[in-house]
Amino acid sequence: MNSSDKISQVVILSAGFGTRLKPLTDSIPKVMVPLLDKPLLLHHIEQLKRHGITDIFINLHYLPEIITNYFSDGSKFGVHITYAFENPNILGTAGGIKNFEKNLDDSFFVIYGDMFSLVDYTKMAKAFLKEENAIGMEIIGDEDHPNDSDLVEIDDSLRFIRIHQKPHIVLPKRYKEMLPVFVFNKKILNYIKPQTYYEIDHELLPKVLESGENFYGYECKEFLKDIGTLDRYHTVEKYLLALKEKNKNDNA
Repeated sequence: MNSSDKISQVVILSAGFGTRLKPLTDSIPKVMVPLLDKPLLLHHIEQLKRHGITDIFINLHYLPEIITNYFSDGSKFGVHITYAFENPNILGTAGGIKNFEKNLDDSFFVIYGDMFSLVDYTKMAKAFLKEENAIGMEIIGDEDHPNDSDLVEIDDSLRFIRIHQKPHIVLPKRYKEMLPVFVFNKKILNYIKPQTYYEIDHELLPKVLESGENFYGYECKEFLKDIGTLDRYHTVEKYLLALKEKNKNDNA
């Protein structure tokens, strides 16, 4: 069970093929692509560990042994890792969480593995846990290309009203971009069928909103970007190189 202001578990969704990252992903899963000579997944684990999140669940499908051989049970990295192998079929972003249901606490993080994140998870956990009757929370932000992006319409309290899937003829009155870092209350898993392909953004979230559940947005200023295409991967790479150089100069 969670304490009043802490969440210690995370599901890192890592089963995808990384098709848009080829040739980088010809021989490794996309969560293992290198950034500053470390796999993206290791960056995740180190950032999560800084915020006391050490109970880690990882779903696998494409080249799973690359991940399990590197991380094993997580002990050499100071965490505990539980794996779920999706075989023969991949289960989607929501379906991939369902396999861990019996091991999850009342509240837990969910992160798309192809995001690079410097999010302050401690602050996000506190924001979620102070909301009454919240079934979930997702990081949201301003969108610079809204016409070809999925958008969420929100109210004054950042509560989700409706998901607007691309393309858009008319933009919602008040909308935000959805950035796939979540906190879920375990009861959201009741909306996911076991061993069934199911997506968070296009199926799960519209369903919970339609059912009258309270799902909230969370805004933060920390760096968060997906590396799902080669252009975005190189953007993150350049950001980290610049950050490394800045830290080097600051400590000189």
